Amino acid sequence: MTRSNDLILRTMTVLIAFILFGFSIYLFFAGHNKPGGGFIGGLMTSAAIVLMYMAYGMEAINKVIPINYRVLTAIGLTIAVATGIGSFIFGEPFLSQTFDYFHFPIFGELELATALLFDLGVYLTVIGVTLTIILTISNDRS
Repeated sequence: MTRSNDLILRTMTVLIAFILFGFSIYLFFAGHNKPGGGFIGGLMTSAAIVLMYMAYGMEAINKVIPINYRVLTAIGLTIAVATGIGSFIFGEPFLSQTFDYFHFPIFGELELATALLFDLGVYLTVIGVTLTIILTISNDRS
């Protein structure tokens, strides 16, 4: 696979990827109370990583982000399923949500919900599956 030498693409990729990552984190944390969450946040993160692959090439990004996306998928699925099964421990139906307020030194009092853990599992799974598919297709075509 040939690397892109397009200066404009590489320069804009830094800015656009930063915006996509930031927006995906916002969607991830807003998701358990508003539309968004792990799925769309994972898609936004995947789009940012694919953009970086297009601009800088496979070898450069694999050095910076040395992640096995199949393992990331397995970790995400494990977190999501464990969150759902965890409600059985308390005699609740599968994927029942609970929340509580916790005090953190810098942030103060924050609400943490089990839906956030489920969203994390979905987020990691979507990133893993999306990038596994895209990178497998791109490797087969080269």
